[in-house]
Amino acid sequence: MERRVPGVGDSLVRRAWTHTERRVVWRGFLGRALIAVEPLICALVFALLVGGLIRANRPDAPAIMLSPIFGLASLAFVAYAVVLMAGPVRAFLETFSPIYVVDGYVRYRRPDLHSNPRSNGYVAALNEERQMLCEWQTTGSREVFERVEPSLVHFARYGGIISIDGKRTGGLPEEFPLLGIGTKAPR
Repeated sequence: MERRVPGVGDSLVRRAWTHTERRVVWRGFLGRALIAVEPLICALVFALLVGGLIRANRPDAPAIMLSPIFGLASLAFVAYAVVLMAGPVRAFLETFSPIYVVDGYVRYRRPDLHSNPRSNGYVAALNEERQMLCEWQTTGSREVFERVEPSLVHFARYGGIISIDGKRTGGLPEEFPLLGIGTKAPR
């Protein structure tokens, strides 16, 4: 989750997402949507069971006993599909906001008391006056050493730092296979 100082980024240089960058995010979105189809189908099946039980309403097996169970299962599957799609929807919507370009600094620091247990530290984009523009938690097995380096940084608020001095960080890969089939986990 990014953390930013309000109002500081209002005067930054911005650029639009390139077609290739937007396509990478779109393919990830489609891959996750394909995964979310399964819980939606399960929700539909349970909803049909509820409808069938209520419609049948046999005296020897009252629908009032079983239909709430299947109804709750249907709602649980819908909630699961929504949770699956929350991140990809936000990432796709982020492609309509700008990518910021800053000739400033990148700051790395160790985790603090409020950090996620899986986090190994933080990375932040700073402007030329060393004011923090945005900061993101990092994950990985390597320890983060505290340092500040002058850099030309491209970043998106949700996606993090895209490139430092023209070198891509891997936060947004250069290419992403259709539906994410065949991707390798980032190192």
